[in-house]
Amino acid sequence: MSILKLENVSKSFGEGAARTDVLKNIDLDVAEGEFLVLLGFSGTGKTTLINMMAGLERPTKGTATFKGAEITEPSPDRGVIFQSYSLMPWLTVTGNVRLAVDTVFPKLSSSEKDEKVAHYIQMVGLSHAASRRPAELSGGMRQRVNVARALAMNPEMLLLDEPLSALDALTRANLADEIEHIWEADKKTCVLITNDVDEAIILADRIIALNPDGTLGEEFKVTIPRPRDRMAMNTNETFKKLRADVTKYLMDVGIEAKVEGSRLLPDVTPIHGVPSAVAEAQKGLIDNRFLDFSMLHKIYPTPKGPLTVVEDFDLKIDRGEFISLIGHSGCGKSTVLTMAAGLNPISKGAIKLDGTHVEGADPERAVVFQSPNLFPWLTARENCAIGVDKVYPRASREEKQDVVDYYLERVGLADAMDKPASEMSNGMQQRVGIARAFALSPKLLLLDEPFGMLDSLTRWELQEVLMEVWSRTKVTAICVTHDVDEAILLADRVVMMTNGPQATIGKIVNVDLPRPRTRKALLEHPDYYKYRQDVLDFLEEYEHGAKPKPKAAATPKAIAAE
Repeated sequence: MSILKLENVSKSFGEGAARTDVLKNIDLDVAEGEFLVLLGFSGTGKTTLINMMAGLERPTKGTATFKGAEITEPSPDRGVIFQSYSLMPWLTVTGNVRLAVDTVFPKLSSSEKDEKVAHYIQMVGLSHAASRRPAELSGGMRQRVNVARALAMNPEMLLLDEPLSALDALTRANLADEIEHIWEADKKTCVLITNDVDEAIILADRIIALNPDGTLGEEFKVTIPRPRDRMAMNTNETFKKLRADVTKYLMDVGIEAKVEGSRLLPDVTPIHGVPSAVAEAQKGLIDNRFLDFSMLHKIYPTPKGPLTVVEDFDLKIDRGEFISLIGHSGCGKSTVLTMAAGLNPISKGAIKLDGTHVEGADPERAVVFQSPNLFPWLTARENCAIGVDKVYPRASREEKQDVVDYYLERVGLADAMDKPASEMSNGMQQRVGIARAFALSPKLLLLDEPFGMLDSLTRWELQEVLMEVWSRTKVTAICVTHDVDEAILLADRVVMMTNGPQATIGKIVNVDLPRPRTRKALLEHPDYYKYRQDVLDFLEEYEHGAKPKPKAAATPKAIAAE
């Protein structure tokens, strides 16, 4: 039985030449008790669609009805959980949830309200934190309060607008599981907006893709029996096929070839002596131990004495190798990276690059951070040119400009070179950051969760861009990530770190998958899920801050041979 219906719904903003069509001719039936997931790229109108279901927006054309009545305004029957927490900072967890109960159930007695509030706080696992204020809570805990507040209003339908996207991977997975358990217990109708394919498959009865042009795309039924265990899914053939089908559809409709190849990279030599990127790729030289981490330690002084964050980090990397560094939050991944960049002093041990000790920052070691750190008033071309003058002192002005323009083209910004950074999306800004790093023709490329601030589907796109440019340069690279699929997709080896403090290398997996790589091709490779299972097993062993005894292997080579 249908509980919510959209008939020929379109939504536009603005008038005349400024008019923007966001949604077009949407026909949608949501069945009572169904868990529906709407999946799509940023900018496809997902939030606008759920706002119309909530009554926060009215269709420009068509009708939206709930239980047969037209939706004209918000209602407690349709509880909304947004991406941002919107909690009252001066109220406790109990106070924030009580506020919703007071509004929706004014006639209940005080004791009945207290009982209802306590019930939903317990349901989201926050009874121990009921007296804390939002500032004392983690991001995941604040979002749990948001969920409890929505549930306490006892809505017939839950509308979830990317409620997990601002959380780290582990917290996101745990809270998604809790949402599923709540849905199972109450069988409320749920509509979830997300850009995460795995999250969609774990939670949904039905997945509907939203196309970039604002129309509804393909529908996928999820027939996997519940409960759906995340670890078990990695060996479930139905899951793997559905994951590949959904991924292929989204990439086909949303990731188009944006890379132009009209410009040639000039054969100029940077001051630190590395040949130009193309010449380096053509030579194909591989030098053993090009980058050498030798018994690396990082120790911080504290009032209680020295704190060892990273210890005995020992890793040898060949020229042209791509390493993914993965582990739970707080395991020291970024600390290792910043020491390699020369931005963080080494407490003990050494790092050698091309036979020379790393001491201080140098353009021979280019870094791409999670935030691209562009100058907002400069254009893409001007931001990318920073450092090029210093690196290519003997090149002409035209040759330097050709280097900049070549890499901006490679990352798909040929038509936006003169656009100020302030007018760019996060994804476009990160493209400039990647182009800027490659334009320095570095000996070592260091990437610190470069796509961590982007939605899943934009990450896919930029991962493809990164792989395409890297395949031409073969620069030695290390990428810090918490994303298992990203780690395998990019790397020759995945290096896994134990939990901190005193974090070290726990395991290394050699990824013997063909290059050039694409996400679609890897999902169909028979060995892909075996590598994924290796990494997932390690991360599960170290989940929730656990400190298992590290494997007996003393050296990375021995660990890699396991």
